[in-house]
Amino acid sequence: MRILIVTTVHTPLDARIHHRQLRSLIDAGWDVTYAAPWRATGTSPGAVVAGTEVVDLPRAVGRHRLPALLAARRVVRRLAPGHDLVLLHDPELLLAVPGRIRRRVPVVLDVHEDLAASLPDRRWVPARLRRPVTRAAVALERWAERHVTLLLAEDGYRARFRGEHPVVPNLPWIPTEVPPAASEDRVVQVGRLSTGRGVAELLSLGARLAVAGGPTLHLIGAADTDVEPAVRAAVARGELVWHGYLPNAEALALVEGSVAGLSLLHDLPNYRVSRPTKLVEYLAHGVPAVTTPLPAAVELLTRIPGGLVVPFGDVTAVAEAVLALAHDPAEARRLGAAGRAGVAAVASWDAAAPDFVAALTRAATAHAATDRATTRAVTDRAAARRSRRRPRAPRRPG
Repeated sequence: MRILIVTTVHTPLDARIHHRQLRSLIDAGWDVTYAAPWRATGTSPGAVVAGTEVVDLPRAVGRHRLPALLAARRVVRRLAPGHDLVLLHDPELLLAVPGRIRRRVPVVLDVHEDLAASLPDRRWVPARLRRPVTRAAVALERWAERHVTLLLAEDGYRARFRGEHPVVPNLPWIPTEVPPAASEDRVVQVGRLSTGRGVAELLSLGARLAVAGGPTLHLIGAADTDVEPAVRAAVARGELVWHGYLPNAEALALVEGSVAGLSLLHDLPNYRVSRPTKLVEYLAHGVPAVTTPLPAAVELLTRIPGGLVVPFGDVTAVAEAVLALAHDPAEARRLGAAGRAGVAAVASWDAAAPDFVAALTRAATAHAATDRATTRAVTDRAAARRSRRRPRAPRRPG
């Protein structure tokens, strides 16, 4: 199988795309072409999984998305016919796949999030445009369900669609060895820094931990433009360490040995149906998780007792939870070990990888079968038309 993977929004070393899906496809013997924003994100193609052919694209950021979309359209038109499958990771890239390409090559859209529900946390979308953009997002998803194959990253996304679609959760690999929790004097948060992801609470927490002499707060992830000045000011005051975006492997190296991993998401529609991936990564690396009480997060920590739940917006409760774990490293290690064992048993990519490869194989083979059936039907109709034609009378000479 030959597959073309395309993204203009995500960094090339995105955990789900590169570390999980791409690696699984290479391990399964697929030939992979990966079109992503390499230069725009300062990512070296040498960091990609061996055996991958890379193609550079511009990056879609905020309102500046059209150049990336047009470039992706050119790449898809040129390269898709030489592949058995096209895997898209951004909904807007559906506009980059012309109808004649979809008829020749099967297209799969990996649904990472609830596009319409995520708009309240997209500050680059003007408030006056959010309602029409939300309607457009819903319409795009309905169109996608009719014209391409969908792959869902969450069970909670099923309700948005009329048909049944395969679900391949966004789960981590289980690392072979990790240091025990609380062996490093730090608490970490991995992921984009935004209002909806609790950046105000994180900044307040950093200040409290600094005053209390607790573990240092490390933030790992890009910051939205509206919150970046406040993050930089906290760094200047010595209240926290901000690493900016780091590739997944580097981010998880900082997670290992930490006192706790934080997920302080707000109660927003997009987060209510999504299991925070970083929670599972914290647990997989033997680090206790501290999370707000989103339904999927509570369900996860009920099944895998490797962390603590704190109320929305309650910085005091977060600080108390972190300091309690820092002062009782034995308890931190116990929670970390329980979390790691639980993820290994029920929530790891090691088990999900075969399902992912199987879902793409089915999409490719089903399209090939449909294409053969269509070709036969066209041939049969042409033959029937020929058989119904009356033979012409021979022309008289002269």
